[in-house]
Amino acid sequence: MDQRLFYLLNLARQRVYKYADQHTETHLGISITQLGALLLIQQNEGCLLKEIAKDLNLNNSALTGLANRMEQNGLVTRKPCELDGRASRMYLTTLGREKVQLSLPLIKQLNSAMSAGFSDDEIKVILKFLNHLLTAF
Repeated sequence: MDQRLFYLLNLARQRVYKYADQHTETHLGISITQLGALLLIQQNEGCLLKEIAKDLNLNNSALTGLANRMEQNGLVTRKPCELDGRASRMYLTTLGREKVQLSLPLIKQLNSAMSAGFSDDEIKVILKFLNHLLTAF
């Protein structure tokens, strides 16, 4: 068994992301990044575009393209921020809300596939490890 943590973590991230992206494209007609943005907006309706960029780890040009595509596809609406006219606030449309609801079984399926074959105690260790990485780096 390969024991190179950094290599394995990077490879696993790439494969899981590709798998998830293919499934969201096939079943929802949106990318996994768009779904991530929709879920963030749902949690914080009216959030600033820069908050989505931070949470999804996107640079400004990638974020602008993402927001434009999502708006063109009828998933979100953008409104100017009342405190800063240069900033935009994001809101889900009816279609955006539908995509979020349709994604819930896919998310559950993905989590089940990733945790298959592991005991509850092993999953707790994996979660502890991943959360450690998020806080330590």
